[in-house]
Amino acid sequence: MLIRNPADKEQQIRVGGQAVIEGIMMRAPRTFTVVVRKPGGELAVREDRWYSPMEKWPMLKRPFLRGCIVLYEALFNGIQALTYSAQEALGEDEEPLGPWALTGTIGLAIGGAILLFVVIPHLATLGVGALLGTELGVRSIWFHVIDGVIKVSIFVAYIALISLLKEIRRVFQYHGAEHKSIHAYEQGDELTIENARKYSTFHARCGTAFILLVLIFSIFLFTAVFPLMPKDLLGSKVVTNAFYISVKILLLLPIAGCSYEIIRMGERVDNPILNGLLVPGIWMQKLTTREPTDDQIEVALVALKRTLEKERLWAGGDTSA
Repeated sequence: MLIRNPADKEQQIRVGGQAVIEGIMMRAPRTFTVVVRKPGGELAVREDRWYSPMEKWPMLKRPFLRGCIVLYEALFNGIQALTYSAQEALGEDEEPLGPWALTGTIGLAIGGAILLFVVIPHLATLGVGALLGTELGVRSIWFHVIDGVIKVSIFVAYIALISLLKEIRRVFQYHGAEHKSIHAYEQGDELTIENARKYSTFHARCGTAFILLVLIFSIFLFTAVFPLMPKDLLGSKVVTNAFYISVKILLLLPIAGCSYEIIRMGERVDNPILNGLLVPGIWMQKLTTREPTDDQIEVALVALKRTLEKERLWAGGDTSA
């Protein structure tokens, strides 16, 4: 079936995706679809009606709030999709994650991210100050510049290391296929392999770009906020730095919200400053995407078509499809 995107951009269904093991997950406002190529070559498809918290509580759609919800949904859907793809592509005979197991997995993922990108960089920056023979304080802009460089370096190094694995390189190919298919849809082309093949593997709305923007934006926000923080608490450096780390964790939500709005604005407005903020995320996709094969593009297109079909049904009130 050939699907053409409406010429009117206002009529477009907003679709995003994620590469998984031998497949693609696609998400629209009401639809969650995963398509995986099984070892025998056939396609396994999972389609679910997705009930977003923003659908139940419309106030969460407001700017700067919706970014936090989108981040939570990306984690929730991503873990579900990875579990399903492992079962289908690798033949792992596992039960789907229950609500508590899924919540625990998300908690571990968030905890690991906080450790890698908040705690370790903060302590490492203190260590850099000690090595230089100077006490770098959080009131100094240099503290946050060094802290930010360490965070970005950890992120880039992690991506570079896992890209050496053959299995991850295939995931990155599917990542490229996901972007090509969404580009074809957004440009109004018929969703065929030939049309999708010509597009770039880079996309400004990519999750990689979002994460990198969060890391970069945190440098500016921390530089503005931390001069207002108390210099010493209870006469203890341990207590004081534990407090600073706690503040950084709390600020992750507004940072995520602002970063999401920057990406959304970058889609609508052609502004040199906004474009400049999005450029590092595009560069980063040179590591996280690879040129896909036609059969990988096929998987992405099937996931996209099924998502669009179901979204139109559910948007019209048909919940039985």
